[in-house]
Amino acid sequence: MHNIAAMHKNESMDYTPTLVEQAFGRLRQDVLTGTFAAGAKLKLDELQTVYGFSSSPLREALSRLAQEGLVRADERRGFRVAAISAEDLADITRMRVMLDVPALREAIAHGDDAWEASILAAFHRLEKVESRLGDGPVVLDDAWSELHRGFHLALVAACPSERQLSWSASLFDQAERYRRFSARFRKTARRKSNEHRKIMDATLRRDADTACAMLEEHILSTQRNVQAALKAAEAEA
Repeated sequence: MHNIAAMHKNESMDYTPTLVEQAFGRLRQDVLTGTFAAGAKLKLDELQTVYGFSSSPLREALSRLAQEGLVRADERRGFRVAAISAEDLADITRMRVMLDVPALREAIAHGDDAWEASILAAFHRLEKVESRLGDGPVVLDDAWSELHRGFHLALVAACPSERQLSWSASLFDQAERYRRFSARFRKTARRKSNEHRKIMDATLRRDADTACAMLEEHILSTQRNVQAALKAAEAEA
């Protein structure tokens, strides 16, 4: 058994992502962070120049992004970054509430001590980074965004449904584009650590009803903030 475990460890250490995985990861990150604006045409020749990949892995990466809803296939076989709209956000939000809230309830029912410890650690890392950010309104910090994602995924990690967790993570990332869009129009600082702490505390004391109600409100608050940002953007146009 020891030799088998060591072999799997070595295989994991030696693993190198395929070109498709590399292209997918870099494109996905740039779409999520707004490097490519909503609705922007994604031309293969330009992407080849930017990323240094051939057309084949880029096409596959774009197809995978289209499956996630981050990219749309153009009528002429091209690709565009998915548009940002109140309707799309409402759909993402509805699906997040449908998946994340029951997932948290399941996690509370099945989670063990290690799960609780991972939540505490994720919150601590998030709070430390947030404490270093300025008091004024800022566009979302990349480090904060990654730790924010880690905290939310840690909350539901004990849910026994792998598909539910996978879809939940994908929807969280789709909402990330909207969080970043909203941050550009933020007039006041919005610190979330108090919201996260309350959700964490209710979760760790296994108060499923309170924790789920707080998580749902947390998700809906993102929708309201982005809706306000969309209106602000329209006013400036």
